Amino acid sequence: MPPAHGGRPGTVLKTLPDGSPACRLIAWEVTRSCNLACKHCRAEAHPEPYPGELSNTEAKALIDTFPEVGSPIIIFTGGDPMMRSDVYELVAYATARGLRCVCSPTGTLIDASSAARLKESGVQRCSISIDGADAASHDAFRGVPGAFDASMRGIDHLKQAGLEFQINTTVTRSNLTRFKSIFELCERIGAKAWHIFLLVPMGRAVGLAAQVIPAEAYEEVLNWFYDFRKNSSMHLKATCAPHYYRIMRQRAREEGIGVTAENFGMDAMTRGCLGGTGFCFISHVGQVQACGYLELDCGNVRTRPFPEIWRSSPHFKQFRTQSDYKGKCGVCEYHKVCGGCRARAYSMDGDHMGPEPLCSYEPAKKKPESGR
Repeated sequence: MPPAHGGRPGTVLKTLPDGSPACRLIAWEVTRSCNLACKHCRAEAHPEPYPGELSNTEAKALIDTFPEVGSPIIIFTGGDPMMRSDVYELVAYATARGLRCVCSPTGTLIDASSAARLKESGVQRCSISIDGADAASHDAFRGVPGAFDASMRGIDHLKQAGLEFQINTTVTRSNLTRFKSIFELCERIGAKAWHIFLLVPMGRAVGLAAQVIPAEAYEEVLNWFYDFRKNSSMHLKATCAPHYYRIMRQRAREEGIGVTAENFGMDAMTRGCLGGTGFCFISHVGQVQACGYLELDCGNVRTRPFPEIWRSSPHFKQFRTQSDYKGKCGVCEYHKVCGGCRARAYSMDGDHMGPEPLCSYEPAKKKPESGR
C-alpha cells in the first residue's frame, strides 16, 4: 500500500482539481465469504455465499471510476478474495487501467495454479495473516485446525510463482510475548514486509475486549517496533496504530535524525489514520466506509458514483478537518501525522470523532471540553 503493500513508482497525485485529497488506497471487499472463522474478523465472515455482492459488470464499472480519484492502489480483500471466481478477471481489468493491484487472501486456498493466475492477472503482492509462530497458536486464533499449515503451503506456492508476499499480524495479549518468534518466522520464510495490526474491537473482535492491550502497552510495543525495524531488511509497518507516526518522530528527534524517505522510506510521507483522507473501504455490496473497521455508511456505489462519494461524503470531510476532532486529537501537535484511530474511538467510546482511546500521549494543549 504505498506504506502497506509496497511503493508505487512515479509521482503520486496529492490533491484532486477540486482541492480534495487524492485517494491513495482502496480496500475492496470483493466477497465476504471465507473458509476461516477468525476470532477478530470485522466481517464475521462465513463460507456460504453472501447475497447482493457486486456483479462482474458492476465491479468493472466501479473499477472504471477509480482513476478519477487519483492513482489508488487497489487491495482485493474479503473474506477471502480467492472465493470469488472472477477475481483474476477483475484484477486483470484493473491492471489494464494502470492501477496497482495487491491481494489479501488467507493463503489457505492458494495452490500452484491459483498462485500463477494471481501473478498473471497483475497482482503485485499478497498479504497473508499469520498470528502465531506455530500451528497451535495461529489455528486457535483463526478458528480452523490446519490453517497455519495451509497458509504456509500457500506462501510456498506464491514464492514459486515469483509473487511478493507480506505477513500481517494482529496484536493481542495472547501473542504479544511471542512477537520475536513471529518476526523470526517472517524473516525465515522470506516475507517482503511484516505489518502489525492493533486490534479494533468490532465484528467478532467485540468478544476479544480482554485481548486489547492497554494504552501504556501500545506505547511500549510501538517503541519496540521502532527499534526492531533497524535490524531487518523487511519493511515493518504498524497499522491501526496511528500514534506510531508520533513515536517515530519523537524517537528520531531524540536520535538527531530527520524523518526523511532516506531514513524511514514511505513511512516518512504517510499519515497514521488515512481513513477518508487517503484511504477508503468498499464492501461486497458497494457500501463505502472510511475503513473496514468503521461501519459508518458514507454512500453506496450502486446509488452514487464513487468519485462523488470520495470528494463529498460528510464523514470524509470531517476526517479531513482537524477542528472537527474532539478531545486531545483535535489539538495535538502530531495530529497531521497521526489522527488517532477513528474506528477504535467509535467502537470503544461511541464517537468516531472522539480522541483515540488507546493513546497515552498528552499534547501540549487541550480542548477545555475534552476532559482528556
